[in-house]
Amino acid sequence: MRHRTSETVTKRTTKVSVRSDILAAARKAGIDLSAALEQALVERLAEVKREKWRQDNREAIDAYNEYVKEHGMFSDGVRTF
Repeated sequence: MRHRTSETVTKRTTKVSVRSDILAAARKAGIDLSAALEQALVERLAEVKREKWRQDNREAIDAYNEYVKEHGMFSDGVRTF
């Protein structure tokens, strides 16, 4: 998935709530909180997008799988494995 770089997107300040023990451990470990949150959000958004695609296409996928179950795949007589 391609994302805009920080040069092309304006960053905004926001407030988030984090458990104090996790925040303390992250700071002690030198973790860049902004970068970590951005990466986590990018990954979560990709998961949400994939799941939405699966839901939107479930009917077509099920229909195709049923067709293959009944009629086989076009390459059944060709493959050697």
